[in-house]
Amino acid sequence: MKTIIEPFRIKVVEPIRITDRASRERVLRAAHYNLFQVKAEEVTIDLLTDSGTAAMSSQQWSAIMAGDESYAGSRSFYRFEEVARALTGFRHIIPVHQGRAAEKILFGLVGGPGKVVPSNSHFDTTRANVEYTGATALDLLVAEGKDPASEHPFKGNIDLRALQACLEEHGPERVPLVMLTVTNNSGGGQPVSLENIRAARETAHRHGVPLFLDACRFAENAYFIKLREPGQRDRPVRDIAREMFSLADGCTMSAKKDGLVNIGGFLGLNDDSLASRARNLLILIEGFPTYGGLAGRDLEAMAQGLAEVLDEDYLNYRFVSTAYLGDHLKAAGVPILLPVGGHAVYLDARRFVAHIPPEAFPAQAVACELYLEAGIRSVEIGSLMFGKKDQATGAFRPAAMELVRLAIPRRVYTQSHIDYVIEAIIEVHGARRRIRGYDLTWEAPYLRHFTARLQPRQGPDRPECPDSGRHSG
Repeated sequence: MKTIIEPFRIKVVEPIRITDRASRERVLRAAHYNLFQVKAEEVTIDLLTDSGTAAMSSQQWSAIMAGDESYAGSRSFYRFEEVARALTGFRHIIPVHQGRAAEKILFGLVGGPGKVVPSNSHFDTTRANVEYTGATALDLLVAEGKDPASEHPFKGNIDLRALQACLEEHGPERVPLVMLTVTNNSGGGQPVSLENIRAARETAHRHGVPLFLDACRFAENAYFIKLREPGQRDRPVRDIAREMFSLADGCTMSAKKDGLVNIGGFLGLNDDSLASRARNLLILIEGFPTYGGLAGRDLEAMAQGLAEVLDEDYLNYRFVSTAYLGDHLKAAGVPILLPVGGHAVYLDARRFVAHIPPEAFPAQAVACELYLEAGIRSVEIGSLMFGKKDQATGAFRPAAMELVRLAIPRRVYTQSHIDYVIEAIIEVHGARRRIRGYDLTWEAPYLRHFTARLQPRQGPDRPECPDSGRHSG
C-alpha cells in the first residue's frame, strides 16, 4: 500500500487549545519573545522538542504498575540494566534522570581547564557541560554537514582528518574522549555512518583516546544506516544498533528521545575505574546507583521503551511521517535543511529571511512568527543558541547555520496536525519580508537560549511589503 498508517491505535486523547493571534501576541510579549517561556497551554502544536514528549504505549503504562520503589536493589533497576546491557554491551549501566545528568557526571570527571573534547557537533547541554568544567568543546563536522542544501546521506559524520589533526596537536593528555552525537541534532538530525563510527574509533584508539556516543537517537541513526549505507539493507536494525555501541567505549543517553519515555537516561561505561568514580558522584547528585534519580516505575517504562523503539514498523512510520512534512515544504519552495532528518524538519532561516542578519537572530524571528501565525512552537538552533562574542575582539561570531527545528514528538500527532503545520509555514514564508529580527535584552552565562529575553528590532531589517493573510487560529 502507498499509504503509511500509524502502527498503533489511540486509546486516550488530550484536548488542544485553539488560540487566536491577538492572544498569542500578548503571550509572546509577556514571554519576552522566548518560546521556552510560553506556557504549554498557550501552544496549539508543540514542536519545541521531541525530548520527553512521546506518548507511551499500553505496555509501558502496564510496566509502570509493576515498578519496585525500593531505595536499594530495586528489581526494576535490574530489569532495566539487563535490557540496556543487552542492547549496548557496556559493562556498567548507570541510571540518571536524563541525558544532561550523564553529561554532568562524565565531564565532571574527565573535563577541566586545558582539556579539549572533539565531536561531530556537540548539542547545547553537552557543550555547556564540557565548557562548565573549563574544557573546550570542539566541533569537527564534515563539510557537507555545514551545507543545508547538500543531500549527502551521512551529513552527521565527523571530519576524520580534522580529528586526526586535533589528536596529534593535543594528545591523550588533553583529549579525554571523542564524542559522536548520533544522530547529529544541532546539525539537522543527520546520521553518522557505521563506516565513520568505525574510523573514528580507530583514529581515537590509535592515539590512546576512548570513543563515546551521545546516543539519545541511536535507533533513528541505526535505521538511517539500514536505509542508506551499502551492505546494511538486509540487517535487523537491532543488530546495527548493537554494532554501533560495540564500536564505542561508553555513551551518554537521554532516554527521553529513543527510550520513548518522559524522563530517564543512563551513562554506559566499560572502564571499571571511571564507572566507580561515576557512581560515587551519582550518589552525591542523583541518587543511589540502583535508582539514579528515577522512580522504579520510570526504570520499568524505560526498559520497555528501549525494546519498542527498535520495532521497524514504528521506525518506518516515524521516518515517512517526518519526510511528509519536509517534502511538502520543499515542494512549496520553503528552504529546509536536506535531506530530512529522522526526528525533525529544520527550516533554513538564513535563506528563509535573508534580510535579517545573524546578529538579529533570524531563526528566532522565524520561530516567533510561526507561533504568532498558528500557535506552533518550534526551537531556534542558530546564533541565539550557539553564537558568541569573540573574547579578544568583542566581534559577534554567528553559528555555522541558522535553523528552526520542528521536532516531532513520538506517537503524538496525526497527519492532519502536520497538514496544519505545513499550511502555516507556507503562509509565513509568503509574508517573510515583514518578519523582523530581535535584540537581546538579557542573557544567562550558560545555555542562554532557555531563559534569554529579547525584543523586536525596529530597524531596517523589516522592510514593508504586502502581506499574504493570517490564520485566525
